[in-house]
Amino acid sequence: MRVAIIDYDSGNLHSAEKAVALVGRDRGAEVAVTSDPAAVARADRIVLPGDGAFPACRAAFDAVPGMMEVLSEAVLRRGVPFLGICVGMQMLADEGLEYRPTPGFGWIGGRVERITPADPALKVPHMGWNDLQVRRPHPILAGIPEAAHAYFVHSWQFRVADPADLVASVDYGGPVTAVVARDNIVGLQFHPEKSQRAGLQMLGNFLDWRP
Repeated sequence: MRVAIIDYDSGNLHSAEKAVALVGRDRGAEVAVTSDPAAVARADRIVLPGDGAFPACRAAFDAVPGMMEVLSEAVLRRGVPFLGICVGMQMLADEGLEYRPTPGFGWIGGRVERITPADPALKVPHMGWNDLQVRRPHPILAGIPEAAHAYFVHSWQFRVADPADLVASVDYGGPVTAVVARDNIVGLQFHPEKSQRAGLQMLGNFLDWRP
């Protein structure tokens, strides 16, 4: 199994690579951080991390020649399992509103909007551990206990257009999107590589996933 973690100068690549390699060791996975579209085209699993502002991440991604075309071919046409993490998950949306409206991939309908907790005492960014509230079953959550902890660092959230695409949320002065999925595509707002046992279980589930 070849796993490509896309390198576009945005994201905590080292920790993501280390975590995926750890869970992939017993699965025979070859994990590579790459900015080469040809390597992404050959991958059996694709991971897109992201860290920072939505417009900057989208611009950095688009600056990699041929990457969008190869990624769309692999994920949308050939059905290669795809995992987006943090801003890598947010870019699945139709658009992000951070700083200025910026087009996303449009793979899962919705917009990325600022978190607005109902309780003014809750600070933004939403930072630290929070309990997942599962909305519907999904293979990415197989073996994950109820109210599993996950580690978040973000000020913006993906508001899905279709509730069927929402897999899990957390409560932070109201519901905040944590996991989205459609077909062979899944996105995690939190950092699984920093979410201890539950996060590693999800990464293993992703490698085992046969959508």
